Amino acid sequence: MAAIGFYHLSRSALTSALPRLLSRTLAAGQRALVLGRTAEALESLSAALWAQPEWLPHGSAADGDPDLQPIWLSLEPNALNGARYLFLTEAAGTATLDRFDRVFDLFDGNSPAAVAAARERWRSAKSAGHAITYWQQTETGWQSKG
Repeated sequence: MAAIGFYHLSRSALTSALPRLLSRTLAAGQRALVLGRTAEALESLSAALWAQPEWLPHGSAADGDPDLQPIWLSLEPNALNGARYLFLTEAAGTATLDRFDRVFDLFDGNSPAAVAAARERWRSAKSAGHAITYWQQTETGWQSKG
């Protein structure tokens, strides 16, 4: 079973929060799969990763060579780069959560619809037996709420 963290974005946008989490992932020696629902959103995330002061090597199907990419941006839940960490954006989901060691479900806490959808994903993941945690943004960073 995967360890799933729900990340309630309330103080910054996904394009700001995700690079910090990915930086920590790389620092831990891990690879990441970032799963999105639209090509446009993944392109926006790619641009945000390139704009970071710290280099975050990443690629997508358009770039090819997934095995060379520590961070793989995709519309498909296949970890072609060998990732053990999965980042869910845009309420993307997959039935293959158990293929990953850690799952980061990032959702917009300022959108009632996104919060309601995250609650439903929480219930589903919990009933499937995954270890669940909830993280909320504070002025000083992420705080675990359970």
